[in-house]
Amino acid sequence: MRKLDDDQVHALIAGYKAGATVYQLGDRFGISRQTVGKILKRHGVEMRMRGLSAKQINEAVRLYEAGQSLARIGERFGVDPTTVLNRLRERGIRTRDPQGRQR
Repeated sequence: MRKLDDDQVHALIAGYKAGATVYQLGDRFGISRQTVGKILKRHGVEMRMRGLSAKQINEAVRLYEAGQSLARIGERFGVDPTTVLNRLRERGIRTRDPQGRQR
């Protein structure tokens, strides 16, 4: 596991407070999103809502049905594509395979 120095930890916290996601910060600092979360928790930073709101799920369904990929939708909302997939399945949306064909 990569260890961040104090300046990097402060930059990570500032980035999160400015709106960056744990995924974005993990990429920026070369650490996992789980490690980002642990650092934030250790420093008493209140975590934002996880996952997608009902309004975001509605938008994700619309975007997916319009042909956007799970990855692109996840990026738009700052969540993992698997989170998007799970919310679509909960709504009964038929998903596509990697080649874009209905499953």
